[in-house]
Amino acid sequence: METSVRLPARLERLVARVAKERGATKSEVIRSVLTVLEHDNRARHARPTPYEAMKHLIGCASGGPPDLSEETGKKFRAMLSRRRTAR
Repeated sequence: METSVRLPARLERLVARVAKERGATKSEVIRSVLTVLEHDNRARHARPTPYEAMKHLIGCASGGPPDLSEETGKKFRAMLSRRRTAR
């Protein structure tokens, strides 16, 4: 697909200089810059996973019973049973 872009003289000189330094065409330089912008934009708008959103909190608490994550289903059922009988 062909696209024409009008650049101010300052940017035209910059593109020409970078193309010469890299041994590339002006089109290749412009495509390269647009690809970088695309990746930056995707990274900026990407949602973090739940783990990434709270990884700074994992392992930061200390104290409490050491068996909190053991047999949680049994403990939860027992708690519900106690609540039911307390009513």
